[in-house]
Amino acid sequence: MNIRKAGSNLKKARGQAKVTQKRVQTFLKLFGHDDNVLILICPDPDSMASALAVKRLLWNRVRKTSIAYTGKIQRLENQAMIDLLKIPMVEISKLDPESFTHRVLVDSQPDHSEILKDFEYDAIIDHHPKTKNWDAPYVDIRPEYGATATILIEYLRKAGIKPSMNLGTALLYAIKTDTANFERGGIQEDVREFRYVFQYANMNLLRKIEKAELTPSDLGYFETALANRSLTKKGLFTHLGKVPNSDICVQVADFFTRVHGIGWSFVSCVSEGELNVVIRNDGYRKDAGKLANSAFGDLGSAGGHRGAARAKIPLEILREKGVKGDAASLEDFVKKRLKL
Repeated sequence: MNIRKAGSNLKKARGQAKVTQKRVQTFLKLFGHDDNVLILICPDPDSMASALAVKRLLWNRVRKTSIAYTGKIQRLENQAMIDLLKIPMVEISKLDPESFTHRVLVDSQPDHSEILKDFEYDAIIDHHPKTKNWDAPYVDIRPEYGATATILIEYLRKAGIKPSMNLGTALLYAIKTDTANFERGGIQEDVREFRYVFQYANMNLLRKIEKAELTPSDLGYFETALANRSLTKKGLFTHLGKVPNSDICVQVADFFTRVHGIGWSFVSCVSEGELNVVIRNDGYRKDAGKLANSAFGDLGSAGGHRGAARAKIPLEILREKGVKGDAASLEDFVKKRLKL
């Protein structure tokens, strides 16, 4: 190795370590022993693991920490993760967020959900592209990172905290899912923290979580996806119609990326009064997040990473724009916006 380059890398690593140390100190100074802290998330593996890490960071530093989630938890692997790793969570409607002295938002930003917009936050920690310059006492948003869990592992290490088996397993699974095993993104820091946390994870529990993916009823949506699929010059597209949980779009979109020669996959559906559009690609000279924002950002929440993105548009807004709510009209709308 070039000695000069090795010295430069070492200097850079030390500089990053100092920055992380300062971030952790600044974050922890926000809280006192009498505080009740609410950690808010949109539930997925990365957000749940990151929330657990924040909860561990604040253990013995505050009076109480609670994790609240928006929406529904219907994906089997998410439910398996909660059950097997004993993640303490409550649906946000079952508590009063205003009764807490501090609120922390992880793996998300306020405009990612209509519910999250309603609150003020003391801290926002995320790895998605920054949508605004958020007015919060503490903001750590690093879109270059593959997972928010990576940021929180750095926090834990600088705080001198070794993760428990359950926390270690959760953090490892978070990085695996959000980077698609490093096929969809991730940087050197993600790899480094993945290697670190690997020693604390339980591989048997991890396999049980990863195998819990589909129910028999989900197979019907795959049948619909295949029957309605259309191959364009841009990629593979399908519309699933109305579904009980929009996460089925994610599963179908990920499945389509396995087709040889397909650079892009697009899957749309209707769930809970919204049109959902999930976008996946191979990440090579492509940017799914930019495409989602340019195609749908003027109508709802839209964005993501280079290899994975999502848009959510209220049907009410579409009706105001003259778009009918039937499957054929919505399919045509999505195709037109994506220029398929």
